[in-house]
Amino acid sequence: MTKEHPAAPAADQQETYTGLRVYLHPRVIGMVFLGFSAGLPLLLVGGTFTAWLKDLGVGLTAIGFLSWVGIAHSIKVVWAPLVDRLTLPILGPVFGRRRSWMLLAQLSVAVALAGIALSDPTEHLWLVAIWAILAAFGSATQDVAIDAYRVEAVARHRQAAMAATYVFGYRVALLAAGAGALHIAAWGNWTLSYAVMALLMGIGITTTLIIREPEVGVSRDTHKLEQRVVDYLARTKDQGTRRRITAWLIGAVICPFAEFFKRFGLPVAILILLFIATFRVSDIVMGVMANPFYLDIGFSKEQIANIAAAFGLAMTLFGAAVGGILVSRLGIAPMLIATAILAPLTNLTFSWLATIGPEIYGLIAAIVADNVTGGMAIAVFIAYLSSLTNTAYTATQYALFSSLMTLPGQFLGGFTGIVADNVGWVHFFMISAAAGMPAILLAILLLKWAHPDRTSQPGKSE
Repeated sequence: MTKEHPAAPAADQQETYTGLRVYLHPRVIGMVFLGFSAGLPLLLVGGTFTAWLKDLGVGLTAIGFLSWVGIAHSIKVVWAPLVDRLTLPILGPVFGRRRSWMLLAQLSVAVALAGIALSDPTEHLWLVAIWAILAAFGSATQDVAIDAYRVEAVARHRQAAMAATYVFGYRVALLAAGAGALHIAAWGNWTLSYAVMALLMGIGITTTLIIREPEVGVSRDTHKLEQRVVDYLARTKDQGTRRRITAWLIGAVICPFAEFFKRFGLPVAILILLFIATFRVSDIVMGVMANPFYLDIGFSKEQIANIAAAFGLAMTLFGAAVGGILVSRLGIAPMLIATAILAPLTNLTFSWLATIGPEIYGLIAAIVADNVTGGMAIAVFIAYLSSLTNTAYTATQYALFSSLMTLPGQFLGGFTGIVADNVGWVHFFMISAAAGMPAILLAILLLKWAHPDRTSQPGKSE
């Protein structure tokens, strides 16, 4: 079953960073580079990947089917229990459980990107597909391992700062894998572009080799839960290998979910999951139609690239940094309520933009309002999700939460075109803002039933 690790040093437990100093913690700084490593593969098997295929003359049908490789990120919860419980041979004893999985995933992505660089999709499309699948699953596995490391590496008051620096690195990687890869391909060729991207994975590999494995404990309640599994198996007729496999499967797959529902109780656990599912619905629904909206009301592609993309990225990073500082000072709960209200409320600035037309000042104002609050919401929410996990099952529980966080919004996003066509842009953004109301109500209920700053995180020192 789970191994108990020594608690973090007392000095580290007592150390409290406030304000900007929270970003000086070595592990907070390290998340910039791990975030970069996590963000780099996303477009290289997504938007940049399809642009490469189209540029080389691959048919749209084949491109459409190959886009399915990205589904790995939506189903990562399926193998998250392996990342949680399985110690890799050779790498595990040397680097530790979290770092060994991160290193294996990063090496897999680097090799896959190099494989794509050396493959010709017009002649060996099947080989390109294999490399893309390896890169996608390596990327999703890296996400699971990095999420687990981030939760376990520092105490709760630094989680928003960890999220902010992670988002910073992640967004920079998206620029590198998007605009950067396209510019390299235009200057040289696609082989050079993907080869450079493969080399950039060295940033994550180097970081993984430098950082220390997090030290976590296992709570008494978790030990009791797993002891019940041992006692149950002792009463069965299973023997030898079969009993060990059964024990591992129960501990890795069933216990993470059973522990979460047992810790909070069924009604409160359902309340938490509903809140997670609704918190980002407003942002995701609005984001699907953002670029079509800009073009439809008359903004040029250059204006969208410079203001909505580049300037918007800066505002998102600024918001994430502010969110990290405020959580370290005020706690998760007040910021969770504030961002639950502000994130959908700023959607109304796009309704205002729709009424004034393609005015640069209007676009700047809307981007500042939406991206700053969106960046704050991302940092705060990642900190909140991190606080919900039991460090005995970090990877599995966080994979569940992060999948649930985006799934409803992505599903509803498929209907946004129909809504916009029928009600117009002004009312569309009003509706997208109203989609945030359930999250606000659920956030208020959480203060009574599962206060984010009073809920203990099993196995983690505060």
